[in-house]
Amino acid sequence: MSQTQLPSSSGTFQPMKHRSGTMRDRLHGYTKRTLGAGGSINDAVALPVGESCAGWVAVHAIDFYNNAATIWAVMANDPFLSTFGPGEGFPSGVEYRWSDDNENGNAVSVPAPVYIEKVLKWIADQMNDETKFPDDDDEEEALRVFQTPGFAALCGQIFRRLFRVYGIIYSSFFGTLEALGMAPHLNTCFKHFMFFCTEFGLLPEREVEPLEVLVKPIRRQYIMSKQK
Repeated sequence: MSQTQLPSSSGTFQPMKHRSGTMRDRLHGYTKRTLGAGGSINDAVALPVGESCAGWVAVHAIDFYNNAATIWAVMANDPFLSTFGPGEGFPSGVEYRWSDDNENGNAVSVPAPVYIEKVLKWIADQMNDETKFPDDDDEEEALRVFQTPGFAALCGQIFRRLFRVYGIIYSSFFGTLEALGMAPHLNTCFKHFMFFCTEFGLLPEREVEPLEVLVKPIRRQYIMSKQK
């Protein structure tokens, strides 16, 4: 599997790949073809007939990580990032603290940009671990991993942290991305992410509350599109 690099001061980013011929590549291709053929986001997030729900979630975790990390890479060289102090730059009323696995769970206050970089690096580390995100020709073995309770818990944490990344970007960096002409892409990526999370119930309501004003219209669109 190709290694994923965190957006850095050089502004470079190598997206996570799905190796050709694997289950991950097949499922990724289904979404790409659906959207490329003019299909709706609803069609793109719906579980394909005969496919594993766990595998579908796994592939989308990678694709949504790629989307968020690519958007963040655009910000990598912005001097504005260094102006935030610990606890600053988060959505109104919340502060996302960071806890490294090797720090006995003690959460520390960090600036919002640092939180994003730590989240993206942590996700990349999980996805580059073949024991956690297998990408080989043995589909049965990959599904065995994807269908374990441990993998479900890991994916839940990944989706929650990606949601927080979007929350920070909208709260503190939307104006910058808008000036760069990136706002439409950001909005499309977030809508796709939220449609998928809503389809499969991946976000606890307590996570959504800080961005309720942004999420509520998207959820309404999701419900209305399902009723057509």
